[in-house]
This record gives sequence, C-alpha cells and structure tokens, in this order.
Amino acid sequence: MNKPDQPDSSTPALPTATLGGGCFWCLEAVFKRAPGVRRCTSGYAGGQVKNPTYREVCEGTTGHAEVIQVTFDPAVLTYDALLDLFWEAHDPTTLNRQGPDAGTQYRSVIYTHTDAQLEAALASRDQAAPRFKDPIVTEIAPLDTFYPAEDYHHDYYDRNPSAGYCAYVIRPKVEKLSARGSISA
Repeated sequence: MNKPDQPDSSTPALPTATLGGGCFWCLEAVFKRAPGVRRCTSGYAGGQVKNPTYREVCEGTTGHAEVIQVTFDPAVLTYDALLDLFWEAHDPTTLNRQGPDAGTQYRSVIYTHTDAQLEAALASRDQAAPRFKDPIVTEIAPLDTFYPAEDYHHDYYDRNPSAGYCAYVIRPKVEKLSARGSISA
C-alpha cells in the first residue's frame, strides 16, 4: 500500500489530479493501490456550497461530486496512465450513476489543475471513447475548490473490508483491476 510522502524542502511538489467516478470510497480504494500514487484523499468538488458535508452532498443540492484528489509521482505514473486507470475503473458512459449509486454527486468528472492537464484529459477522453459502446459523458473542467471529506471517509475500504458495500461493490472492482495488473492487491 502506498504511504503519503514525507515532504522536505529539497523535493519538488508532486502533481495532483482530481477525479470523480461514483462513490469516492471505490475510487480511493483503486487509486491508492496504483504504483506511483503517494496520497489519495476523498472529498467534494464542482459545486456551489462552501465546506459541504457528506449529508448535504448526498441530498444532491450542493452541486458537488464525490471525488478523490490523487498526488502522484510522474516518474512512476504519468498523468496519461492515471487517466487510463480512471477510464478502466468506472463506467464513464452513465450519466450521474455508477452501479447502485445514483445522483449528480456520483457523476463522472475530471477536474484539472493546469492547462496541460485539461488538454491531456480531453485527448484521453477521445482516445478512450472507442472502448465503450455508448458515448462518454464525463465532465472535464478546471478545478475550482476541493473540500476534503470528513475523516471517517478516508481509507474507508481498508478500515471496513467486511461492510456490505465494501464486500459487494468495492472488493470485486479492486480484485478485477488487480487481476489485470492495473493496480496492486
């Protein structure tokens, strides 16, 4: 399992990506197992309410999506490879839905941090499109503000592997991507 970086002044800052593709517990469980990921934080982005709570986001009235913010080492995992995992880890053709989770808070989204990320995300979407029977509906836009989720959401799968949602929704996804070699077990 990847551990957060211990920052020091001699190391340049690592890039960050912000992604949404359904429940943030699922994406966090997948991306924290990807080689090169140094930190993965569940949170909210894309809405108009400042400092939203999980309850508010679940009501669907904040405009926010459940997202993860991923800090990664581009010498190990490029942004393009990270986006390839994103397309593989969820269904980007279902509007406001992933499996049992429905609502705008579960939309497929890439929030970019730089102009280069925006260009790469648009190109990646176009390259991924032939993999899917239906059109990709993923929102791609510059990140405005990211709000970390409440503490109990972080590392949710690892702390609750026997919980129903973890056992029946997250574990099969992690196992499938691990078997393909996309992530570590």
